[in-house]
Amino acid sequence: MITGVLFDMDGLLVDSEPLWQRAEIEVFASVGVELTREACLETRGRRVDEVVRHWFERSPWTGRSVAAVRDAIVTRVVDLVRTEGTIKDGVVHALDFFAARGLPLGIASSSDYAVIEAVLDRLELRSCFAIVHSGEEEAHGKPHPDVYRGAARKLDRAPESCLALEDSPSGVASAKAAGMRCIAVVDASGVDPAEREVEANRLAGADLVLRSLGEIDAVVWQRVSNRR
Repeated sequence: MITGVLFDMDGLLVDSEPLWQRAEIEVFASVGVELTREACLETRGRRVDEVVRHWFERSPWTGRSVAAVRDAIVTRVVDLVRTEGTIKDGVVHALDFFAARGLPLGIASSSDYAVIEAVLDRLELRSCFAIVHSGEEEAHGKPHPDVYRGAARKLDRAPESCLALEDSPSGVASAKAAGMRCIAVVDASGVDPAEREVEANRLAGADLVLRSLGEIDAVVWQRVSNRR
């Protein structure tokens, strides 16, 4: 029985992946690391400090610390979210669907609390969630299960009784490793239409893969509820 629902945030609630890509490309360029949009997709869904370490290990730079680069990316993303962040299709529908069933809702995000707070303010969604949990509090970000386990503890639910909603392979892996059922939504923002099937295939570890949160209905709910 599903007794709680945990939402990822970036790319699922807010159309932030293009904003993260812009921030990463700009900040990494300042230390001589030239990234493309495709390169940014390699680390999608991972905690920002892990993203920075990933690229530092491949293209070490000097003159600016790893921590400073990390903070610069977060600051830039917060600024972009506050001015340009937009809600994803189907979010209000999904929130209403689960709230109508009396289920407590939470956010389980790899992003810093500063980014989460900016998103909740920008989209005016703060009142929709009983708890918010950031990977900042955990030793490991997604795809490790820590973020989802921590969110379940805050929600006062066993991980096995939670449903996770995700949009990235690392997030799906995190939710499943925590023992949760998982619905994945293909986030096609910044993805060429020809690549969307590839994106869907990358999410195959989820219990169900949808094109939008707006597709959640009684049939989807029954299918995922019956999964073990």
